[in-house]
Amino acid sequence: MTFVDHIISEVDTALRTIFPPKHRLCKRNSPGNHIEDTPLSDKQKKQIAGLMRVNHAGEVCAQALYQGQALTAKKQEIKIKMAQAAAEEVDHLAWCEKRLYELNARPSLLNFLWYTGSFMIGAAAGWAGDKYSLGFVAETERQVSAHIEGHLQKLPEEDIKTRVILNQMQEDESQHAEMAIQAGAAELPAPIKELMRITSKLMTQSSYYF
Repeated sequence: MTFVDHIISEVDTALRTIFPPKHRLCKRNSPGNHIEDTPLSDKQKKQIAGLMRVNHAGEVCAQALYQGQALTAKKQEIKIKMAQAAAEEVDHLAWCEKRLYELNARPSLLNFLWYTGSFMIGAAAGWAGDKYSLGFVAETERQVSAHIEGHLQKLPEEDIKTRVILNQMQEDESQHAEMAIQAGAAELPAPIKELMRITSKLMTQSSYYF
């Protein structure tokens, strides 16, 4: 694949991530497909939609991070692992989008910003070296998993459909973090971890509403 082909592919991936179709194709069906909708109040639907909008924005960031790292990773095996993880994140995007549409809600209007920033971070991490690139993956997935855990605690008990979706997403994120660690992820310096947490907090607070 030529450099121009890579650029075209990345732009295509970015557009499909930022501007979701009504029905996104994915390898795995949503875990919530077999769960019947339960009656929810308008207030509960609004809360759940906000949480799922945040989760969707997080998956946009993860997709961009993996794409950026796959582009600049030095070892071919790392590129392959990043591409595989990115493919699983597409499943998560599809699941979150489907649930949002079921709630008559939409993804975040700020996804362009989240994708652009995360792609640049991913590409920079790849240039810094595969160990640091994997370190970003491990830390990102730890923080995403922690966010999902917090959302699981906030969900109304009767919303089983969203719960099973988030449970599967959390399991996948833990596997991605373990993959990065097993592949030789370096521990990130504490200031970088804190910066990631601050950035993540900004994303979650704004995406909940916008």
